[in-house]
Amino acid sequence: MAYGLIVLFLALPFVRVGGKPTLLLDVPRREFTVLGTTFLPTDTVILMLFGISALIGIFVLTALFGRVWCGWACPQTVWMEFLFRPVERAIEGGWARSLALDRERRRFAPRRLAKVVVYAVLAAVLGNTFLAYFVGTDALARWMLQSPLQHPTPFLVMAVTTGLVFLDFAWFREQTCVVACPYGRWQSVLLDRESLIVAYDRARGEPRGKGAGERQGLGDCVECSACVLTCPTGIDIRDGLQMECVHCTQCADACDAVMQKLEKPPGLVRYASQESLEGRPRQILRPRTVLYPAAFALFLGALVFALGTRSAADVTLLGGIGEPFTRETDGQIANQVRFRITNRSDADARYAVELLGEPEARVVAPQLPLTVGPGKSVSTSVFVLLPATAFEEGERRVRFRVSDGRSFAGEFPWRLRGPEREADRDERERRP
Repeated sequence: MAYGLIVLFLALPFVRVGGKPTLLLDVPRREFTVLGTTFLPTDTVILMLFGISALIGIFVLTALFGRVWCGWACPQTVWMEFLFRPVERAIEGGWARSLALDRERRRFAPRRLAKVVVYAVLAAVLGNTFLAYFVGTDALARWMLQSPLQHPTPFLVMAVTTGLVFLDFAWFREQTCVVACPYGRWQSVLLDRESLIVAYDRARGEPRGKGAGERQGLGDCVECSACVLTCPTGIDIRDGLQMECVHCTQCADACDAVMQKLEKPPGLVRYASQESLEGRPRQILRPRTVLYPAAFALFLGALVFALGTRSAADVTLLGGIGEPFTRETDGQIANQVRFRITNRSDADARYAVELLGEPEARVVAPQLPLTVGPGKSVSTSVFVLLPATAFEEGERRVRFRVSDGRSFAGEFPWRLRGPEREADRDERERRP
């Protein structure tokens, strides 16, 4: 699974869906493309629903399977344990050889320098891949052949990302999980005694003891400390559930290897709930395994509904700048109505604006029909002229229809301003 996630991260910017990137977060242009669908800043509700759904989804997985995200899918764990640490073992000769270099204070040993160089190359690959998610692979390929002075901002983003990746995996490492990441602190409220955790079976392992032979009166734990030595955060899983445990199960693998040599059954350290370790049956249905999935279904359903009902265009109506209305030389009342139209489709669209149900009105629109490119926003003004007698209490409610003749048509109410008739003014003054 880890190597599949690594390939996915590296390949995703290059995969196209419908001619568009699978994932492109184009911040300068304020366009976000996901699975070939482009979202605009006006899609804040959809982005909010997606973020909340993803967060609650992690809550659901945690309630059922513990910190499975940390141990199986978190980039920190995946890259550290399945790329950078294996590279370290291959170059420096393993854990014992790394400790020997530290004791000998050989900070610039050829093996260690070679590791630093490989780490820097890997960090640069990850930094450039990260940048590709925001600028696209075409721009990235072009920039890599140019001087950084021709694109200083993207180059700075790539360089800073590369530096942070290098510092994280070469030095900071598991401190990211222990110090920086808030997930471990959330587990006190996300987990309960029925959640799966990586746990040591005290009933089977205690009392601990070393040595071969009959070992009468002792448990299966032989105090080899393999579980402690292999733990990336350096904890002893035998001390119980701890915030630093990322549920990577390396301790379980190490313990199973020892149990196999001792011809004892595996599982002294395993996935289990606190209740099951105490001999009680595990309860799948409980408040959090009902409420979390219900909330997840609610927000995910709202997200699907919002995606299904997403309009092909966004239309915003604004009043004219300056006076609310003007009086023409022929006595007509003119209102300026500004239209801002955002084309959310993948092709150019020509938008027409009509005033509905107003036979007395005359519409002057010098820029209609309005052509708007895909993902673009264009503003235009429409002037509506009506007789002064058409206004009641200084206003008239009307409806505009905006359509592109293909996939979009919508009606939008608006309130035109005009002079207040004398009869209307007298009626307003007589009101209590």
